[in-house]
Amino acid sequence: MTAATPLFCAEPARRDTAQQLAERFALPLVTQRPQEGYWLELGPERLELLTSGKHGAVYAEFVEGAARHRREQGGGRGQPVAKAIGLKGAKELPRVVDATAGLGGDSFVLATLGCEVTLLERSPVAAALLHDALERARWHPDTMDIARRMTLVHADARRWLAAQAELPEAQRPEVVFVDPMFPDTDKKSAAAKKGMQAFQQVIGDDLDSSELLAAAIAAATVRVVVKRPQRGPAIAGVKPSAVMDGKSTRFDLYVIKALRPTP
Repeated sequence: MTAATPLFCAEPARRDTAQQLAERFALPLVTQRPQEGYWLELGPERLELLTSGKHGAVYAEFVEGAARHRREQGGGRGQPVAKAIGLKGAKELPRVVDATAGLGGDSFVLATLGCEVTLLERSPVAAALLHDALERARWHPDTMDIARRMTLVHADARRWLAAQAELPEAQRPEVVFVDPMFPDTDKKSAAAKKGMQAFQQVIGDDLDSSELLAAAIAAATVRVVVKRPQRGPAIAGVKPSAVMDGKSTRFDLYVIKALRPTP
């Protein structure tokens, strides 16, 4: 089993926050900055994943940077992920579960468009980064309403979705979104994304994607959407009902009515 990623508090005034993060996500709280490997560091502004290697800090962000650009210039319901979820032309917005939340980019887009989104993340490192980003977003006037539509759950998505499948249909999510992390074999892409390489190194690959897809199909009432690299293989098991192609990614759609006909 991989050793837990330590948490170092670099800002004395935030020691209580660091203690709360350590307890909530079962992270070992250390009193000195590690000299090697990977660690989480809580500074005056945010929580970051750092390493002694060459890449920069990795963190989740919903207020500034790319999140701000997508919030202000994102293209609304015409965005690929929004169309894949089924928002274009929808009269009622679906309840969405992001089963592999990662750093929360797609969840944020959907919440920006008005969806209630549950973010599932089993990695304590990713969950802690998401928690920190959501806390910052809840205090900023530009994002507080969006952040209120985002609920973080630190859990194994397979088990969480299995429990949802036992609930009455009205209480289950209409859409489950899955973006599994696979080994990156594209060397150009890997060289350009050293920070995300580090994130993947700590988080690990989703090698149980077939089980996750089955759990998602059992829980969703309308569709399951799987985000994949354009040339990546479909998840083994159930064949997609339809495929939406994009420039660098595609979306494999699993329509519940087609897969699970009502008797």
